[in-house]
Formats: sequence, structure tokens, C-alpha cells
Amino acid sequence: MEKIEILVVDDEEVIRYGIKRVLEGQDFSVETCDSGHKAIERLQEKDFGLIITDLKMPGMDGIEVLKSVKTLQPDIPVILITGYASIDTAVEAIKNGATEYISKPFTPDVLLEKVRQSLSQRKIPTEETCFKEEVSQHHGFHQFIGESKEMQKVYQRIIRVAATNSTVLITGESGTGKELAARAIHDNSPRKDNPFVAVDCSSLAETLLESELFGHVKGSFTGAVQAKTGLFKVADGGTLFLDEVSNISISTQAKLLRALQERKITPIGGTQLVPIDIHLVAATNKNLRTMANEGTFREDLFFRLNIIPIELPPLRERKQDIPILIRHFLKKYTTEIGKKIDGIAPDVMSFLENHSYPGNVRELENVIERAVVLAEGNIIRNEDLELWEHKEAATGMKIDHIPMNSEELKEMKRNIRDHAMDSLESLFVRNALERNNWNVTRAAEDTGILRPNFQSMMKKLGISARGER
Repeated sequence: MEKIEILVVDDEEVIRYGIKRVLEGQDFSVETCDSGHKAIERLQEKDFGLIITDLKMPGMDGIEVLKSVKTLQPDIPVILITGYASIDTAVEAIKNGATEYISKPFTPDVLLEKVRQSLSQRKIPTEETCFKEEVSQHHGFHQFIGESKEMQKVYQRIIRVAATNSTVLITGESGTGKELAARAIHDNSPRKDNPFVAVDCSSLAETLLESELFGHVKGSFTGAVQAKTGLFKVADGGTLFLDEVSNISISTQAKLLRALQERKITPIGGTQLVPIDIHLVAATNKNLRTMANEGTFREDLFFRLNIIPIELPPLRERKQDIPILIRHFLKKYTTEIGKKIDGIAPDVMSFLENHSYPGNVRELENVIERAVVLAEGNIIRNEDLELWEHKEAATGMKIDHIPMNSEELKEMKRNIRDHAMDSLESLFVRNALERNNWNVTRAAEDTGILRPNFQSMMKKLGISARGER
């Protein structure tokens, strides 16, 4: 019989060791964490049968751990331990989903009894097939297209976190729909009738971003001719969405952390603390854990943002959704443009279903829109896609299969390959610039390429910021 996995969370080593020793003596498998933040990270990597957490811990207390557990893995029973027993604390713990409550000091027999009682209440996780019915009863998912197992997990996580005030960190490549996820969280929350305020942290300079977020008082800096209300306050009662949060400077990160911890802000140049009531949702296409390790992002802010993570899968990892997306975008753009398109040629459909889509859903949408605009007949054909990769496949030009029996043919192959790469790079760069209104900085960030490298590609391809060649 497989051992039940138990996670013990306590900042005191002697308590962790004591609980681990007692439980392992009863044939349980036990892991320990010395902080709530580390426990939440572990919960994202592994499923457990039971959580035992201390109430009073620095950084993230047991109630916060409990709330996060109930969002990440809602069927896991949680035992809360404290040396500060009170009826109020017990009531709050049970209200937030704790199955049992133990006061320090406790005996091994009491611990084992509580563990067995909690495990007897453990629910069998629902099957993936139940997710679709659950999603259909909620709002804001109409813009998400996809029925794959990967997307069903995303929908379920959105529904669970929407009912809480826990901070959410949405991660995923560009074009996967991070803002759509944030809006779905807001639309399914008790805050849905209040503002949803979105901020693109990559589009504003440091001083301007601080003014946008926290506001400023009149005369606080040159050009501050009147007071400005910050977006933290504009979003009061609603949801504040910080997109591309990885681009915030270290100094602004410190102010953001303080705002999240204290739930108060101070406008630039002001002295009065202003209370805020927001649900914060942040998003990034970068790895904040790696950035924290490198010192370019504050670790304490990463922990504060990463209470409830939602990772959006790239389109290449949910290929069964591609035909559904194609039908959706085809219907959308034939309606918008007023053009009658009856369908897509079989070879084109086969190509679209097997393309890797580095730009994800956004790239697929752009491809379908362009095909609808360019199509001369009522069927989308090879020439309507205008993708070099597809043209190569459609014409049967297989560069790697050109015979290598002469220097002349070798040179021909090199020339064809170089031309192919230039064409592909040119399409990639131009698409990125067009998506971002020819703003080079935004286009570079959209593609995940450093701005100097992106500019070098533009120069090599003869593309200017005005779209000339």
C-alpha cells in the first residue's frame, strides 16, 4: 500500500522534527518546510494527502497557508497548530477550511488521533471531466477557447481563486492570454461590479509608473501641476492587474511590497497613508524565481505575489484546441470583415494543426485574420497564409533533401537556406512590430528578445521603425 504523503509546516525545527518522527513511526511519508512560502512552492510541485501547519509564523502565517492550500489543492485536509489557543482563532481556522485544530503542547497520541480523523474526511478528487460543467456555470470564460485537459485545469484554478482575495501570479509565454485570465478572475469574483484596472508595467518609465500606481500630490515634482489619484485607489473595491510585473524597478518593487503588506499607499510627495482594498493579480512571461535568484527581482515580493500561481500553457502543448480556435477565429473575422468563407483546404488545415506557434494563440489569430482578408475564393488555400514555412511545405521545396553531389548544389542550398531564414526572420520581426504599433521596445519585450538584439535583427533585415525596407 502506498504511503500517505504529509507536509509539515513550522518555523521551529524541534516541532518539525518531533512531528516527522511520530508520523514516520506510523508508516506515513513526511516532508517538512520551515516557512509558509516554501510550503506553497512545494504544493505547486507535488500532491499531498494532509497538511499540518503552525499558525504563528513569520512572513506568511498559518491562516494564509490554509487559504492558499484550499485554492491550490482544495480536497487536502489541513490541521492547524498553535501555541496561542483561542476560540476566535479556532473559529477563523474552521471557517477557512481547517479540518482539525491542535493546541501546543500536545502528545503524540493527540497528534495521531487528529491525523487519522482528518484523513478520514479526505475527499476523492473530482475527475477532469467534471470541470467543463463547473466552468459553464461561471462568467468570463467566453473569450477562452479550448477544451483540453490543460485548459480545464486553468479554468478550475481561476474559479477557485476568484472567490478569494489571495494575490495571484499568472505566468505564460506571450500570446497565451494572461489578461483574459485576469479578467475572468475579476468577472467571477465578489468584486465583479467594481473596477478592473489593468497596468502594463513595461510601457512606463520608473517615475511615471510610481505616479500611475500610487498617485502624487500637487507640486511633488516638476510637471505635477495638480494632484493625481493612483491606480491602486482607482481600483479600490475591485481588481488591479499588473501586467509584465517583471519590468518593475527594484525601488518600485519595494514600494509595491509595502503596499501589499500594509494594504496602504502613500502618494508621491504625500505624508498621509491611504488605505486600499484591492484584489491584486500580476502577470509575467519571465521566470521570477530565476530573477530573484539573480538579484533582479526581490525574493520577498516574489513570495508575496506567488501566493496562487496560474500557469497558462503554450498552444503547442494543447494542440487538440487548435481546430476549435481556428473555427472560432474564422467565424469571428468572416463576420467582422463581411466575407463568405466556407472553409479551409485540407492541406492548409493539416499545416495549421501542426505548426509550433511561437506566438501562441495571438499568432494563430493573426494568421486566420490575414488569411480571411487575403483569400480570393471561398476556401482558404496555401497562398492565403503568407508564411514562409508553409510556402516551403506547399511547394515541396525540402532544403535538406537537395542532392549534395557538387559544390554548385551545395552553394545553392546555402543560398536557399539563407533566403529562407531572412524571410522567416523578416516575417517574425514585422509581425512583432505590427502587433505593437511599431514600438521597438514593446515589440522586443513581446518576443522575449533583448532590445539591442531586436534592433540588430531589424538593421540586418533592413527594417526601420516606420515599417520601411
